[in-house]
Amino acid sequence: MKIKFLGTGSGKTSLKRHHSSFIISSGIHNLLVDCGDGISSAILKQNIDFKSINSILISHLHADHFSGLVSLITQMKLAKRIAPLSIYIHSSNIDFIEDYLLHSYLFKERMGFQLNTIPFEVDNEVRVTENLVFNSKFNSHLVKYLKYNIKNDLSFISLSFLVKDQQSSLIYSGDVGSEKDLYLFEDKVDWLVTEISHIKLEDVLGLLNKNLHKKIILTHIADESEKLIDRFLNSLNKEQKSHIVVAYDGLEI
Repeated sequence: MKIKFLGTGSGKTSLKRHHSSFIISSGIHNLLVDCGDGISSAILKQNIDFKSINSILISHLHADHFSGLVSLITQMKLAKRIAPLSIYIHSSNIDFIEDYLLHSYLFKERMGFQLNTIPFEVDNEVRVTENLVFNSKFNSHLVKYLKYNIKNDLSFISLSFLVKDQQSSLIYSGDVGSEKDLYLFEDKVDWLVTEISHIKLEDVLGLLNKNLHKKIILTHIADESEKLIDRFLNSLNKEQKSHIVVAYDGLEI
């Protein structure tokens, strides 16, 4: 398994970092994880062919994690894509995504390629390919919005993922509500990819002290947080630092 970060920024648009997104490559399959505003530009900047993306996985429906979906599919259509594309989305959001595509005039009959929207449930293993699988769990990122659901017609699904193939494993926190969401999976993995906009850097130190994962990759970084991260890293000893990677757009692991 390989990871390539396309965007490592926070929800605040930046000229230095695109919004959170990365590609998991396993064998010949490329799974795009999240696709916020500006994803098409981020892909171009990394010299990636739109047609090389085989599937898309969406963690939640904040704009910086999904709103680039229709522009990306439009670019795939303009690039005369032929191969099928699968979009994995929690079952509670599948109707919204279908409507989003429809109201963006992306009719499946006119795509030129097969577009599959595939619903999944939490705590169920989803097999993307013979070797690449993921599992998901609810986190608390969107709980703060529940009081606004007066008509009880909104989905408040925000997910963390465990992804595995035959060689490697990773946990992607997605956006979280608290540091407790960093411990949803009991598996010790090669890489924990965690956002740091909604937790404290001291929470990362807690992860280090528990020695749960081989590497912790920090992403979802606001421009104003970079100096804080530098100070945090300088406070760590050599052994602790060896387990931390600060992601940047274009980083490959």
